[in-house]
Amino acid sequence: QRPFCSSPRRRWQHHSSIEVTNEPILEFKPGSPERAALQKALADLKGKTEAIPCVIGGEEVWTPTVRYQLSPFNHAHKVAKYCYADKELINKAINAALAARKEWDLKPVQDRAQIFLKAADMLSGPRRAEVLAKTMIGQGKTVIQAEIDAAAELIDFFRFNAKYALELENSQPISVDVSTNSMVYRGLEGFVAAVSPFNFTAIGGNLAGAPALMGNVVLWKPSDTALLSSYAVYKILLEAGLPPNVVQFVPADGPVFGDTVTSSEHFCGLNFTGSVPTFKRLWKQVSENLDRYRNFPRLAGECGGKNFHLVHSSADVASVVNGTLRSAFEYGGQKCSACSRLYAPDSLWPQIKEKLLEEHGKIKVGDPAQDFGTFFSAVIDDKSFARIKKWIEHAKKSSNLTILAGGGCDDSVGYFIEPCIVESKDPQDPIMKEEIFGPVLTVYVYPEKRYKEVLELIDTTTPYGLTGAVFAQEKRIIDEARNLLRNAAGNFYINDKSTGAVVAQQPFGGSRISGTNDKPGGPHYILRWTSPQAIKETHVPLTDWRYAYMQ
Repeated sequence: QRPFCSSPRRRWQHHSSIEVTNEPILEFKPGSPERAALQKALADLKGKTEAIPCVIGGEEVWTPTVRYQLSPFNHAHKVAKYCYADKELINKAINAALAARKEWDLKPVQDRAQIFLKAADMLSGPRRAEVLAKTMIGQGKTVIQAEIDAAAELIDFFRFNAKYALELENSQPISVDVSTNSMVYRGLEGFVAAVSPFNFTAIGGNLAGAPALMGNVVLWKPSDTALLSSYAVYKILLEAGLPPNVVQFVPADGPVFGDTVTSSEHFCGLNFTGSVPTFKRLWKQVSENLDRYRNFPRLAGECGGKNFHLVHSSADVASVVNGTLRSAFEYGGQKCSACSRLYAPDSLWPQIKEKLLEEHGKIKVGDPAQDFGTFFSAVIDDKSFARIKKWIEHAKKSSNLTILAGGGCDDSVGYFIEPCIVESKDPQDPIMKEEIFGPVLTVYVYPEKRYKEVLELIDTTTPYGLTGAVFAQEKRIIDEARNLLRNAAGNFYINDKSTGAVVAQQPFGGSRISGTNDKPGGPHYILRWTSPQAIKETHVPLTDWRYAYMQ
């Protein structure tokens, strides 16, 4: 958890380094100023539809392909009206970005960092309530889920990336008496395409923001189901001083955007968060077009997981139950890191099951804007609802699976799915292997004495490798799990849930088909978005071409 402290500290130490701390998470208790501000911002959005254009070359552009973003928990409410950029407009955006590239790349990193530090201060203070409200209404988040995402995480991305960029600038090679060596951290030559998901407002800000901070120009394609909050973040960046052409705001049909950017000779990077099939499709398109590019494009992708909680017989039951309920069901299980498979020993299962079902009965699913007692709300859209419902139907029909609790589905007002706990007799059932991205948790109860085999089972059941947790009190058991599950998770938790990575504390990402594991939120992530130039300057004239041994 982050520290609850009164205000973030920042101190200029010398021209090129800053000290930052994680943004404190506000509590939104009744009577608090942050709660009052948020309730006002939510009231302002009630029944409103914001018109959101494409922003190309600093100008607002509308196309005939108009779409609407619906509120997940009240799909009668159109929260945003927007339009898709077509191929011609996307190419116009590429040209506008490229025209701005040289000047932006030459801007000192201190100046670029200042823009993101200012945006972070705006998000922390005057614009916090607006961005939270738009995330809640548009993406169906509760107060706390919006706060840890659209405020704290996004602010942290902007501040820590700025800090890391300034520190990188200070990271210089050694010089000798006769020559001075330096490293220039250039932006990539071309443009970066940022493709962001619906589930974290912060991810959109980071996918577009981190490459821009490092001197790149960016085409940002936000998710159709997160346009309201994405546009708010984009406008804050512009108000903080980001030049209009550095980031182009390009809502578009996914395949049209992908086809167009990957067919440009100037395409030099992809910053992606989304599904495995989409990332694979883009990667294949890039490889097919390699001969036309001026550079080998850099491909960074984060693609989800099938994350585990492994319980050893020495585990603390309360930690297991509470951590699993949070990880599996917060934000309706729509986090890449959400726990969707729980492995429990038969010796502890009766206790875990009793407590799990008792607490499950207290979970409130509803409208997060009206009722702050809501634990989670509707899933994001009709497609998601239909997909998750199909998994619950599979659980009802399968002889290997038993629904222990929940699983009701109702899309009459919003896309509501009750938190569903399933027990599986077969550890290889598809429900244990495939990502569902919804509030469905499957439990496999294993014979306690076969614990070692379960480690192997967890490691080999799915093709993903994103997050995972082990609950145990014995150090020997924890060490063994760390070793045997070394490649099963890029973020590994001991006696804690598999979600909730904090910028600069737990840099996030996994490998296998979960992605390229570039660890956004860590100091090395920005290296993906720079093409360093080493410069040697010699101060002593060369007086002879011959070497001493030749005399």
